[in-house]
Amino acid sequence: MSVAACPGCVSGTGSGLDAEATSDARYLSFSVPTIHCAGCIAKIEKNVGSCRGVRSARVNLSQKRLLVDADVGLRDEILARLAGLGYEAYPLDRTVLEKGKDPEARALLVRLAVAGFAMMNVMLLSVSIWSGAEGETRNFLHWISAAITLPTVVFTSAPFWHSALSALRKARLNMDVPITLAIFLATGMSLFETWVGGHDAYFDAALSLTFFLLLGRYLNHRTRMAARSAAVELAAMEAKTALRMGATNQQVPIEDLKIGDVVLVQPGMSIPVDGTVINGESDIDKALLTGESLPEKADLGTDVFAGTRNLTGPLQIRVTKPIENSVLRRIGELVSLAETAKSQYTGLAERAAEIYAPVVHILAFATFLGWYLLGGDIRHSLNIAVSVLIITCPCALGLAVPAVMTAAVSRLFRAGVLIKDGTAIERLAEVDNIVFDKTGTLTRGEPVLSGEISADVLTVAAGLAQGSAHPLSRAILQAATLRGIEPASLTGITELPGKGVEGNFQGRTARLGRAGWLGVEAVAGTMQTWLQLDAEAPVCLRFADVLRPEAETVVRQLAERGFKPALLTGDRQDVARPLADQLGIVSVLADVLPEQKVTAIQERGGRTLMVGDGLNDAAAMGAAHASMAPATAIDATRTAADCILLGNSLSEIPHTLAMARMARRRILENFAIAAGYNLIAVPIAVLGYASPLAAAIAMSSSSILVSLNALRLLRDKTS
Repeated sequence: MSVAACPGCVSGTGSGLDAEATSDARYLSFSVPTIHCAGCIAKIEKNVGSCRGVRSARVNLSQKRLLVDADVGLRDEILARLAGLGYEAYPLDRTVLEKGKDPEARALLVRLAVAGFAMMNVMLLSVSIWSGAEGETRNFLHWISAAITLPTVVFTSAPFWHSALSALRKARLNMDVPITLAIFLATGMSLFETWVGGHDAYFDAALSLTFFLLLGRYLNHRTRMAARSAAVELAAMEAKTALRMGATNQQVPIEDLKIGDVVLVQPGMSIPVDGTVINGESDIDKALLTGESLPEKADLGTDVFAGTRNLTGPLQIRVTKPIENSVLRRIGELVSLAETAKSQYTGLAERAAEIYAPVVHILAFATFLGWYLLGGDIRHSLNIAVSVLIITCPCALGLAVPAVMTAAVSRLFRAGVLIKDGTAIERLAEVDNIVFDKTGTLTRGEPVLSGEISADVLTVAAGLAQGSAHPLSRAILQAATLRGIEPASLTGITELPGKGVEGNFQGRTARLGRAGWLGVEAVAGTMQTWLQLDAEAPVCLRFADVLRPEAETVVRQLAERGFKPALLTGDRQDVARPLADQLGIVSVLADVLPEQKVTAIQERGGRTLMVGDGLNDAAAMGAAHASMAPATAIDATRTAADCILLGNSLSEIPHTLAMARMARRRILENFAIAAGYNLIAVPIAVLGYASPLAAAIAMSSSSILVSLNALRLLRDKTS
């Protein structure tokens, strides 16, 4: 669905209560992926809030969530009310979502604030010492600095020494090992110098080290704050109960269902299990699982799947698979496995650390040993070794990546692209081919009435369409509204599941529905419905899933830049191929299930960017080297994606890839700055010409230089 920018999109993220603000069991949560502005917020809150039994309704625009203060029994009524307003909605399990919250960002921010406050105070005390304080005054100031530094260092450097200990237990080194050594040796040597009344103490160096390293860690985490496991989102979308039929119908948790049980699924409800229809007729919306834009008929013997939606008639379904083996659960497992694999991606900084860490330790130990053998003074040798550790402490290396990432993320956010994953920029820079989903990604995702339709036909069709929730009925009503045509007044409107809608128009029987129901042969390769008045020849109403206006330009730009666009869709080949030809896409794979999409991504070779919007794309997006989703994608898919196109336009994809490559160049430049700094500073420290204080100042200067280079991304116009 195409959306336009509006003041509501810019001015706020919702009204009132945040959709994550409470875990009270009486609150119901819904994903409403098609809301986009303040008008949507007002309409939903007013209409849902007016339901009897609803105490309040609040929309969170940024998360596309609706939080309703109401009893659980009103869930279906609220879903029906939202459907009546024209909004897709999916119930979410708030308990599952609450488990996905991450306190790491808050903890890092607290540690950063404490380290900064302590560092400023100790530096103020150091000013007096640098100004010439001697004797008892100097010792007193050193002891005050020690009292501030010791608890601060233990608390604020916890992320580093926890990581270092974990690495050492596994008999390996990481970047946090030299960091921890530098911090604690600087603190320990300073405490020793204070104890013996020495002239120099380096508490300010220990704190500035900790502060700059925490800053790098927090900047890195900021790019991942929006991420939550897509597997958790999928679990939250799953129906939690089902109406099991028996001597008395009983609402039971889906985990209690056994193979052979029969469940009743009313129109408008999500199907909770994989099973076979044993009674009833209906239309099933399978878009979440397959991407197929048109609902499918379901009747006796039809296999149905958890996560799809029953549209028009009640169905009795016999359970054929235990819930843990359902298609929806399998997609969740695929997504989880893909996320795990992606989380093992080794970034540039980590790869540099694998080489850097052992070199630093060897160099510091060799410096200590050399000076001790030359002079025999263990105290002097340790001071020089600490200076080497401080001056080689990878602050610049630690800031090289997160400083660039933060600048790139900020620039892209202003352009309408939200980067969610910490390594996404690096992975986007490595992409060499691109795969698009069709429905809702390259197209608007909703059928639009096409061709010349007379006003007389459209008014009757719109009158019948008012009695159906079918996507084609909604398209007819939308077309009538755009042309200013009032729907005809009909009586006795009845929806016949799996067939269509019929009613009485001026004493004549009017029918709107499938070709087979009206006794005509369907037109191949197109979405269609038919209108018939009495025994007159039926009229065909054709529909198209309209391309996004920017799709052709974006595909051409990507091809010109050397990428290989491809189409991967669950839709039929006869629908996908003409669209691909229109866009100039050569490679097309259609009629694929979610797990087949994962296989297709893995078999493509190279490093693939997946762009999709549906549940059926979530696992493939996790398996791809990098992934994007439009803002109208469902929650689970937006969560699985590395970045979200907030403006709901594909036009930012080429810009994002260009920015990613530029960011990678800035990272490599920062590594060069850090290496050049070390080539100059390390010999000075090894030769004993740099005190720990001078080493700390040099380290801080290199960190600032790296940060300034990263900020060039905010001004660079070449992308």
